[in-house]
Amino acid sequence: MNAMLILVVALVVLVAGYVFYGGWLAKQWGVDPKRVTPAHELEDGVDFVPAKPYVLLGHHFSSIAGAGPINGPIQAAVFGWVPVLLWVLIGGIFFGAVHDFGALFASLRHKGHTVATVIAENIDSSSKKLFCTFAFLTLVLVVAAFASIVANTFVVVPITDAMDEATRKATEASNLANMRTAMISLLFIVVAVIYGLVTRGREIPAAANIISAIVIIVAIVAVGYNFPVIALDYTTWMIILGLYILVASVTPVWILLQPRDYLSSYLLYGMLILAVVAIVGASLMGAASNLQIPAFTGFVASNAAVDAAGNVIINPDTGLAVVNKAAASGALFPVLFITIACGAISGFHSLVSSGTTSKQMDTEAHARPIAYGGMLLECVLAVISLCAVGFVWATYQAGGYASPTAVFAGGLSQMLACIPGLQDAESLAYSLLILAVSAFCLTSLDTATRLGRYMFQELFTASDETVEEAREKGGFKAVFCNPYVATIITVVLGVGLGMTGYTIIWPLFGAANQLLAALALLAVCTWLGNAGRNNKMFYIPMVFMMVVTLISLVQTIMAKAALLGGSATVLAAQAGGYAGVLAQLLIAVLLVVLALVVAVKAVRVIFFKKEKKEVSF
Repeated sequence: MNAMLILVVALVVLVAGYVFYGGWLAKQWGVDPKRVTPAHELEDGVDFVPAKPYVLLGHHFSSIAGAGPINGPIQAAVFGWVPVLLWVLIGGIFFGAVHDFGALFASLRHKGHTVATVIAENIDSSSKKLFCTFAFLTLVLVVAAFASIVANTFVVVPITDAMDEATRKATEASNLANMRTAMISLLFIVVAVIYGLVTRGREIPAAANIISAIVIIVAIVAVGYNFPVIALDYTTWMIILGLYILVASVTPVWILLQPRDYLSSYLLYGMLILAVVAIVGASLMGAASNLQIPAFTGFVASNAAVDAAGNVIINPDTGLAVVNKAAASGALFPVLFITIACGAISGFHSLVSSGTTSKQMDTEAHARPIAYGGMLLECVLAVISLCAVGFVWATYQAGGYASPTAVFAGGLSQMLACIPGLQDAESLAYSLLILAVSAFCLTSLDTATRLGRYMFQELFTASDETVEEAREKGGFKAVFCNPYVATIITVVLGVGLGMTGYTIIWPLFGAANQLLAALALLAVCTWLGNAGRNNKMFYIPMVFMMVVTLISLVQTIMAKAALLGGSATVLAAQAGGYAGVLAQLLIAVLLVVLALVVAVKAVRVIFFKKEKKEVSF
């Protein structure tokens, strides 16, 4: 595998997909640059606020990325680089980008409402309730996971006398890196608020805006890196993050969300540039021109760590096989398509596209570059992640990394160190890459909280009323449709789960996320069909994702049922024990029922309903 060749081919294919397929979709659907968008029609200074395209792209890309396009390809690399690359390119162009673009466009034509409203108008209200409930619970899990991930990149572990010298030094280095990440992240938030207040209502030339943003980013990173003065434990950070997202998700978007995501996006773009330089430089130096990662390892993969000869590595202290914590395991179908989500197609993206992005879009002309283009930018990040794991393949397969993030930062920083003159930059590059991933997660965290608020509010609104109309009716609707109440419930559930045991049900997130994608594809397909537009480009993606999800969930159900009926010793060793296994089993069954109910209803409308339905368009 030649890393630079893989990257160049991927870029050419993705650009061609954007120009030709993305352009064709815009024509088929009737994207109209002259049409008034919800951001202008319903502008309220809080959620509906028009944004410059480069600002909105910063928000959208930062929100949808998270750690997904990094984790997925690295975990799936155990199947070889060919399956990963094919799914990222084919899935990104024909599945994920269509999904994101379609969800955004549908929301624009439904006054900025989420996919739930699209489902209510085009299928029925009961399907909307099911979708809202499922999406809200999924978002609570996202809040729990991302809050925990961010807190762990900030936390400082106490140094004890019981530590040996090596452990002490490793802990001190980790604490310093985390303190730097925390300091830089907090500075981002403070400076973003100032930036939002200063730039509000001012017409600043794009060039000046971009240059000033880059200067601010460099200054923040320099200050935070050299003056890491905040040292807090995990619980304290979780509480602080809970308070932060509580405020951030109800604050007008122009104060924090838009400027913070815009500024942090340059850190993310910088990460992409750094990665490209590392891959090209290492390839030209010969270090990445013939990577040892296999093209294909087989249709079934294991996460057992192996040595260079392919022998399973045994821990001498326990006598058990060493686990590669950065790798997936199982059959290629459906594991590959569940594991690689954000780098190919992810249901979370539909919630971002129809939840926050659509409410800030200045003109429909920006829909394709931000939604379709934003997804393809994620595909680039996924390909970069594949190159990173390929560079450190021997250490990766031997279980030498604790997480995919460490593989990503380790691979790219080592590539960069292959370039003459940059041999001493490995440590700094590693820290900056970890910081960038943390910025992804922090952005996704408060966006997920805002989306959770939207989903919770929509759960208590009828198909023919807005949230404001529902609140005016009084009673329980006035309470549960209140943005502050909805936000508090989302934060308390999310942060509480993050501090107690989200890992028990986290294994189901992949399937749940891909089920969201299948349902969003069904919703947009149904709407376009009802509106008399070409919707056939959705047929294969929605059927494929539904099948993949159902097979994955059925496999989970069978595995958990076998555990419950098997050895008590084996059952006790599982995460959460009996209660954890039972919870996963019940949730998997509920997800299968949800998928089948909504799918049957959507199929009836798409293929068997004869009379024309009046819908928004």
